[in-house]
Amino acid sequence: MGTYLFDEFEGISEKAWKQKIQADLKGLDYNETLLWHTNEGITVKPFYTKEDRPHQTVQLPNSGFSICQSIFIDNEIVANKLAIDAINRGANAIEFIANKDFNFKKATQNIDASSIKIYFKLNFLDVDFTKKLSNHINSINCFLNIDIIGNLAKTGNWFKNLNTDHKDLEAIIDLNNSIAVNCGIYQNAGANCSQQLAYALSHANEYLNHFGEKVANKIHFNFSVGTNYFFEIAKLRAFRLLWSALLKEYGFQESKTHIFAQPSLRNKTLYDYNTNMLRTTSECMSAILGGANTISNVSYDEIFHKSNEFGERISRNQLLILKEESGFENAQHFANGSYYIESLTDQLAEKALEIFKQIEEGGGFLKQLKEGIIQRKISESAQKEQDLFDNGELALLGTNKIQNSNDKMKNDLELFPFVKKRSQKTLIQPIIAKRLAEQLEQERLENE
Repeated sequence: MGTYLFDEFEGISEKAWKQKIQADLKGLDYNETLLWHTNEGITVKPFYTKEDRPHQTVQLPNSGFSICQSIFIDNEIVANKLAIDAINRGANAIEFIANKDFNFKKATQNIDASSIKIYFKLNFLDVDFTKKLSNHINSINCFLNIDIIGNLAKTGNWFKNLNTDHKDLEAIIDLNNSIAVNCGIYQNAGANCSQQLAYALSHANEYLNHFGEKVANKIHFNFSVGTNYFFEIAKLRAFRLLWSALLKEYGFQESKTHIFAQPSLRNKTLYDYNTNMLRTTSECMSAILGGANTISNVSYDEIFHKSNEFGERISRNQLLILKEESGFENAQHFANGSYYIESLTDQLAEKALEIFKQIEEGGGFLKQLKEGIIQRKISESAQKEQDLFDNGELALLGTNKIQNSNDKMKNDLELFPFVKKRSQKTLIQPIIAKRLAEQLEQERLENE
């Protein structure tokens, strides 16, 4: 028999590694010196071995990720042209975003739903329109982003009221992929990874509690991905474990977890905005390695420019380069066997499960949302992160580190890039997305 590389070396146990490290520390304490504890209680070690691998296996997609172009529908003919152009330039998924009903035949003309995934993010609730739309597309590649609880969390109000919203949702849940859980708002408002996972799970659990097993395979999940590279990979992997475990606990037939991912806006900046491309590239890589089914990148100028051809082309090309030139086409399994990522996945899932159980013991996600408990927890986490940014411990280059004093932005703002004050009456306190750099940027704009 032949010998293999490294056969002549003896395996080294974790205990032996620790003893060697302890000797090199010359009296310093290993736990105090080399273990890093995050704000959410995750412990990161200086090295990992196969002993750190959990026993659970993450069920990842068998095929690679889809590149999605998001298009807001203002004019259906224009939206259709933009969609066709994006498909011709490499996109194989389209997300249409609409605030009111529209002519879906015009918007989807010449788009083959058998090969192109089509997502409809509907910021309104209309049963007749939704049924007609789904019947027109008539494909398992059609995903309806309808989320009555997510709308409540984001706006502070139901579309109509609690009973009517649930009744309307009941009328359309038999349609393909009819419910979305929009958990990106939690990340963009400042929730940590464990909280995001727990809130996503508890948010979805409200639908399971109300509608039962028939919705288990109708739900898909929209996540925002931040720039903490390895944690974000582990976050998406951990959610698949959690969702699978929840369905199993109910005794429901396990369904495939469909994840739509987008880079976060929380860390995006107005000044030195080209660094946003570096951030979104890292975040898209995390989404790919985390096993996202579909990824829609955001433009480097998303927060201050209206939708434009250049920004959208660059953001799409970032994904195309990762897929076609960087070896990420079928990279969803690359993190398998990484002791560090698998350990993070396990820890995040455990922390999230603790929070989930606390929410359920407290009456469930909807009850805690109405009582303001979820909002308070997110606010506390966001403030910790904001303090790190304000103190310079969390760096955004070009913004709170290495500023370019000649960088002027006052005359380049097409959109208002800050949190808008709301005057409308709300049923509950809404969860407000806010970027870390907002206050600093407002001060710089005033001093230009």
